[in-house]
Amino acid sequence: MNAPQTSLLRLCNLARAAHKYLFRVAPLPHATGSISALLGVDIAMYSLDLLANGALLAGLGLALPASGWLGLALLCVADGYCRHREYLRLKSVLIRRGFHPRLLGPVATSRCQRDAALAAARELGHLPCARAHFHALGYRWYHLLPDGTVDNPMRFLDPAFLKTTFLPGKSTASRITGRTDALR
Repeated sequence: MNAPQTSLLRLCNLARAAHKYLFRVAPLPHATGSISALLGVDIAMYSLDLLANGALLAGLGLALPASGWLGLALLCVADGYCRHREYLRLKSVLIRRGFHPRLLGPVATSRCQRDAALAAARELGHLPCARAHFHALGYRWYHLLPDGTVDNPMRFLDPAFLKTTFLPGKSTASRITGRTDALR
């Protein structure tokens, strides 16, 4: 009798963790990745259908966009995972040191990173301070693209941008702020 309650409790805890991971910490990458995966699979299925019907050139021509959409979906999943790691890192720093606006400086330039920071601040009771800090920096809900990508869309391929996106940490924070004591 105790075993069904334990498994139900584990299932509820797993559902809570999945909800937090998908919708609170990194909602934008997961939504973008889901739409990209659906588009990629749909185009790939159509491409395979064309190949089965003997339209070799059209089928192969659609395979390239399908692989592009599926590749974008893979990048979005990786970005969502990195945002979850960023959330865990920021949460541990906020637990150790308490809230200070300087902690949020390195993650202010990207909406996905701001979402992760706000999720960590929400759990620890610092949400009003974090929101006020991002608001004071001029960020609003409609600022979806990372800073600098409107002026230069190729910034997504810049090695420095990729490093700050997929390898967050103290060395990244010090490189952005130009200070070695960025998180002290």
